[in-house]
Parts: sequence; structure tokens; C-alpha cells
Amino acid sequence: MTSKSAPLAAAARASGPLTGDVTVPGDKSLSHRALIFGALSVGQTTIDGLLEGEDVIATADALRAMGARIQKLDSGQWQVDGVGVGGLHEPSQVIDLGNSGTSARLLSGVLASHRMTTFVTGDASLVKRPMARVIEPLSRMGAEFVARSDNRLPMAVIGSDELLPIRYEVPVASAQVKSAVLLAALNTAGKTTVIERTATRDHTENMLRAFGAELKIEPDPDGGDAITLTGQPELTGRPVEVPGDISSAAFPIVAALIRPGSDILIRRVGLNPRRAGLIDTLIEMGGSIERLNAGMRAGEPVADLRVRASDLTAVTVPPDRAASMIDEYPVLAMAAACAVGRTEMPGIGELRVKESDRLARVAEGLADCGVRVEAGPDWLAVEGDGGQPEGGATVATALDHRIAMSFLVLGMAAKQPVTIDDAGPIATSFPGFFDLMNGLIAGEPALRTRQPQP
Repeated sequence: MTSKSAPLAAAARASGPLTGDVTVPGDKSLSHRALIFGALSVGQTTIDGLLEGEDVIATADALRAMGARIQKLDSGQWQVDGVGVGGLHEPSQVIDLGNSGTSARLLSGVLASHRMTTFVTGDASLVKRPMARVIEPLSRMGAEFVARSDNRLPMAVIGSDELLPIRYEVPVASAQVKSAVLLAALNTAGKTTVIERTATRDHTENMLRAFGAELKIEPDPDGGDAITLTGQPELTGRPVEVPGDISSAAFPIVAALIRPGSDILIRRVGLNPRRAGLIDTLIEMGGSIERLNAGMRAGEPVADLRVRASDLTAVTVPPDRAASMIDEYPVLAMAAACAVGRTEMPGIGELRVKESDRLARVAEGLADCGVRVEAGPDWLAVEGDGGQPEGGATVATALDHRIAMSFLVLGMAAKQPVTIDDAGPIATSFPGFFDLMNGLIAGEPALRTRQPQP
């Protein structure tokens, strides 16, 4: 869980070139799902490359509390002995999910289809995040929820093993909402269909098939896809290899692009087409990013990425690309601050309901660092001149790991160091971030942490 101790401030200064060969932590989305599907399977699942960040550990701890046996082996693999679909039991204590919105939304789907009452909470950031988007469809299926005002945590989930299958159109492009409904449908008799008009990451669908579920995806007559799951299958445990997380790779990628003379290689990065929008955008901006040694892991395309320093030029990011890179807009904004021209990012209102209001945090932080920026309800525009941003600010991260890492990347390119108020939440998704980034720089570390003065 995210530390409740005093905030750990950090700062980044302009560095020399980034060089070297690194591997980023395992994909967070796949890590959550591998644990969940392993727990709901019959038999044993082994997971290589699991992200050992606080968010994923929150999911593991919750599943342990409900009867799944999950352990880390001496080999570094993780082993899950599952209880089968519908086989979890009521936890004896409140489930604390720390900072993990993914855990909260996906596990809500799991809990909804078990005849038990579960109490769920989280840290100061998670309890502010709305849960209505999963409560609404799961309530339609027959689960009950008792939550704080505006459908926020802490929350009681009163599940049932007699849920009704539904046909549900996801009102916003959200893989978490889609996944919550599909996870509830696993222990629901009959066929449940989810309609999504805009394609979102399909890790849940890929993993459902891999574990043995009956899943059909067809074009919907009104546009988009109809995803139909036949309930109450017997899932079977299996080996899972988790590739590197493209959302974590985004930080060394952007840092290398904006630091002159940089040339790095990032090994075995997951490049699911529904997750790789940042790569497409950076290449359109003139970024030198090569895919090498392409292959497959856990049913997902992977490749090594060679990234070299580049002169970036502003672009307008197509709004229909947002679903494939929603978590990467904060660090894209840092690249835009170092590009020539006005980079426009429309259709990103979803950023306002992440771990923080990321759109506001990015706009305010960039302005404090001397970057010209404008923001609206669902858009952001960043203007750069191709030189070094001024920097010199202390940025309030609002307990958001991606805001923290993004502004540290900006500090590596700015004229003056950039400080963040709390680096603690970085461990939720990228343990080892400081060591990896500093390890790419010859000489003095560019990133440092420090306890704030009383």
C-alpha cells in the first residue's frame, strides 16, 4: 500500500545523454488480470514478470484474503493456486486496496458474483475516485452496493451467485468497466454481452480465452464490438509471461527523446495495438523509435524499443487515439513542452477521473515550470519552442504516480531542477524507477529524493 509516512520529496535536474539497455517492470494491467484469473481457475497458475508494485500487491492481498493461495517462489515466479469460478469466500477484514483504482473496479466485478458481503476501502486518493461507472451495470445484474456520497469508497459490496446476464453498452471508453462486467459474468448463468463503441485495451478478453472461457467478439450493428461471454466456465490454471509495461516504458522513452545524444534500448515491451498510441504519436512528432526482435508473450505482441534523441515537432493527437494511451498523456505533455509548436490533445476528459485530476495537475505544473499551456474540460494544448523549458517549480502530485514521474522527466530536460512534493506513490506502479533512470546516465544522478524539512 502507499506509505502513510511523511511525504518523500524528489527533484530532477538536467542530465547528460541517456545510454544503456534496460528492462521495465511487468505490465500492470496484465499483472492484475493474471492474479485474478489464476485465483478463479482450477489448478495452478505460474506468472513470470509480475509487476511487484503496490497496486498489484493490493490485488494479491485481496485475493489471498478470499481464499486463493498466492506466493512468490525462489525463482522469482509467482504461483497462484486457484479456487475456481465462484469459489472465493467472504474475507474476515476490510479489503484495503491502497491507491489502486484498477483493483477496486476489477475486483468489484469479482465480488458482485459471490454470495458474500465485502467491505472495500483505499487511500486518500482512491476514496475520492468515483465508482458509479461500475456500480451501475453490476447493480443491473443484481449485486447491491452501499457507498459514500457520489458512489465513492469506502463501499460495501453485497454479492450474489444468482446474478442475471445483461446486454450492456459501456457509456465511456473504459477497459476497467468492460472488465468488471465480464468478471461478474464469469459466475453468472447465461450469456452476458458488453458493447463498446470505442475499442479499449483487450487484455481481459485475451486472458479469458487463454484460461479457457467461451468468448465471442462480433461487430455490433450500430458500430463497435459486441463481446459475449458464456458464464460459469471452468477456467484452468496456466503459465503466464508478463511483458514490460508500455506505460512504464513511456518515461525512459520520453526522457531519451528530449535529452541530446541519448540512445537507449528497452527490452521486451508489451505493444498491444490498443495500448501503443503513445509510440505512434511520438513517431509522428519526429521521435526516433525502432521496434526490434518482435515476438509474443502472454498472447500479447512484444518488441525491444531502441530510442534515440530527436528534434520533436508539435502534432494534434486524434481524439479517437485517447483510449490507447490515456495513461500516457501526462508524459506526452512533457515531450510537447520540448517540441516546436503547439501540441493539441483533444478528447481526454477521462484524465479528470484518474488517480488525480491529471489534466489539471499537468496544466498547473507546466505553467509553474514556465511552459505555455491551455486546458479545457476535455482538452490540453502545450506550446514549446524546441528549447529547454524553464523548470524551477515544485509540483503538487496529488498522490498520483504518473504525475510524479512525468514531472521528474521534465526536470531532466529543464534549465532549472523540477521538484515534486511526494515521490512515495511511484512505488505503486514502477518500483525501481529512480535506479533505472539514474542508471541510464553517466556521472552524477539526475534524480534524487529527500525528506522535506519540518
